Amino acid sequence: MTALIVKVVLAYLLGSVSGSLLLGRLKKVDIRSLGSGNAGGTNAFRTQGLVFALGVVVIDVGKGFLAAWWIPALVLGGLPAIPDSNLLSMACGFAAVVGHCFPVWHGFRGGKGAATAVGALIVIEPWLLLPLLITWLITLIMTGYVGLSTVLAGFSLIPSAWAMNNNTLMLFAAVLALFILFTHRVNMRKLRNGTENRFERIHIFSRKP
Repeated sequence: MTALIVKVVLAYLLGSVSGSLLLGRLKKVDIRSLGSGNAGGTNAFRTQGLVFALGVVVIDVGKGFLAAWWIPALVLGGLPAIPDSNLLSMACGFAAVVGHCFPVWHGFRGGKGAATAVGALIVIEPWLLLPLLITWLITLIMTGYVGLSTVLAGFSLIPSAWAMNNNTLMLFAAVLALFILFTHRVNMRKLRNGTENRFERIHIFSRKP
């Protein structure tokens, strides 16, 4: 149990390293004071451009990957090994997502966790990425709403995990989907009120002629 707690805490601390805020310091800008005020890749793209946003995504996906792959494999002196490494990867991956959203290094004001979750899923079950990316892309093309696309992509994990007949994976998928819904609650409220931002260049089906 001690080893599990220590590794989950380390994963949280790794997740707390925000890509947008780290790169923002080099550029002398805090994107939480711009655009939507969120420290994620979408706001980075809207306020700082493609190159900056790509750097943010690489860092945020990378830390999710490292949290689920590298931290569980760490040998900590005096602490026993944990037999279910996949379960540990899930715990560490989710901790990194929480750290990304509520980073201790940045006043607990971070992003919304999607990119970090993708990084963790690469390790935990890469096949889940296929329905996730398809759902995200189709929803984005049809609606232009990034937040809605991300939430629906998150929930696509549940039936995909169920199809794999893995109860532990399905529980992880459900918890992750609900957490992503929670971090996008403002987007859902704006969507309901008709004030949510939309990528018009991507949205094609509901555009007025």
